[in-house]
Order: sequence, then structure tokens, then C-alpha cells
Amino acid sequence: MTYGAFGLVEVLGSCNAILIADQMLKTSDVEFRTWNTKCGGHVTVFFSGDVSAVTAAVESVRENPPCEIIASAVISNPSEEAVRLAAEEEAKYAKKKGN
Repeated sequence: MTYGAFGLVEVLGSCNAILIADQMLKTSDVEFRTWNTKCGGHVTVFFSGDVSAVTAAVESVRENPPCEIIASAVISNPSEEAVRLAAEEEAKYAKKKGN
């Protein structure tokens, strides 16, 4: 599968991840892929879409953050390896949900 871009935003806490996801989905035509939680409550939210949509969504939370943003990035034209890593995380998330 090919993606125009991935957008990643890291925040502290699941509630903040939901705030970020909501704002990004309302901002532009992006699709939620998955999220990943790490020690200390850090949550990285993954989105995909075309480069301009993902950039607009990430910029919306950078410029008007609903919470503290720890890190963010836009990866345009992600490599096959990056796509594979994101797909693995998406599969783990789906398994946790019971899908």
C-alpha cells in the first residue's frame, strides 16, 4: 500500500491523544491509522493522507494545540520500511481492540 504522507504527533496521555485526533480529523481529510503508547504515558498518534492534508492537520495542532505537544512530524512519501512499521503498529492496535 502506498501513502502520500504520514503524520505523527506525540502527547502525554490518552485523553490528550483523543483531543489531538479530533482536531486533526476536523482540520483536513486525513485518516487515523493507529496510536502507540510508551512508558510514562507518552502516546504517538499516526495519521495518513495526501501530503497537503497531513501537513495541514499537523500544523493545526502545532499552531493551536489543545494540549502540550511533545513532538510532531510529517513524513512525505514514506519508505516501504516505514509503511511496514506503521502497518505492524496498526495490526497490534486492531488486535487489542478485538478486530
